[in-house]
Amino acid sequence: MDANHYEFSRLGPDDLPGLVALERLCFSHPWNERQFLLGLENRAFHVFGLKRGGELAAYCSFHAAADEMEVLNIAVAPPLRRRGLGHRLLGLVLQICRNLGITHGYLEVRRSNAAARALYQAFGFVGYGVRKAYYPDNGEDAVLMRLDFPAATTDPERPGAPGQTSAQSQGEPS
Repeated sequence: MDANHYEFSRLGPDDLPGLVALERLCFSHPWNERQFLLGLENRAFHVFGLKRGGELAAYCSFHAAADEMEVLNIAVAPPLRRRGLGHRLLGLVLQICRNLGITHGYLEVRRSNAAARALYQAFGFVGYGVRKAYYPDNGEDAVLMRLDFPAATTDPERPGAPGQTSAQSQGEPS
């Protein structure tokens, strides 16, 4: 199924069961319900997701302050990977960030996660450093990546592209 068949929306406390379940499927050190709830209630971060039939298929959480954002997590349900959900979700989140006036994005990713690194690179993220032995489960290094948001382009798959539809720009944080 095509990624465009999933509904994009901002997630909140009502989405906690789906967030926690997806988090457990995707990460070796998952966030728990309390961590998500505290972050959502205190507006410490934003969470957006893709749903189909009420089921959460993917989510992206990020922190935004001043003109910077940091991707905290992106998760796609394992059976739905390689179908463009992560690409669509990240593109929409980056568009929201651009609309908020953000000019720089940051993240860290496992060195071994070639698929995630390729996704980030497709949006213009570049590596700029390494955090040695960052991940506690296996001591793997984290690759630090940065995005300087590009000027408006004509590529609809890039953040800020003029050709994006209203459905792609919906769900801006309040």
